[in-house]
Amino acid sequence: MKWIKDKEFIRGNVPMTKFNIRVLTLAYLNISLGDRLLDIGAGTGSVSIEGALQGARVWAIEKEEEGIELIDKNCKKFNAEINLIKGVAPKDLPDLKFSKCFIGGSGGRMEEIFKYLNANLEMDGIVCGNFITIKNLNQFINLLKEYKYKDIEVELIQSSSMDDIGLMKGSNPIFIGKGVKI
Repeated sequence: MKWIKDKEFIRGNVPMTKFNIRVLTLAYLNISLGDRLLDIGAGTGSVSIEGALQGARVWAIEKEEEGIELIDKNCKKFNAEINLIKGVAPKDLPDLKFSKCFIGGSGGRMEEIFKYLNANLEMDGIVCGNFITIKNLNQFINLLKEYKYKDIEVELIQSSSMDDIGLMKGSNPIFIGKGVKI
């Protein structure tokens, strides 16, 4: 399996799930051939594209016009097929069943997203989210518990990478949370 490095993606001012976090997130999602992955707050499309290249059918929702354009360009660059939705979750999401869901951004609508997932995430489906604030992480964990998810896991990742002149540059710490629907 080939993983895509951050510098290979066409970038803009829209957030992107960085390589180290993306690889771990996709591992938590346990993407398999034929999965139906929903990417909420898709940004530049890095998680969607990697998921599609691993064999998932992907639906990605993004509200920012720049994000939509970047996802489209990156899909063409990496020859990835994604069902791209310009809109807000969960209001603009299709009435489909998904086996996996990634929450990269909730826009303050985490409770509404979980109501949607209650109806649209299959049993034993996995939801995984990335969070930079403890407040959002706690809300995610509380909703996993409220909706009786199992196998709840949380990991805090802090990484640094060497730049072109040899200096280590730290990235923001990221919480990765995961649960399995029962």
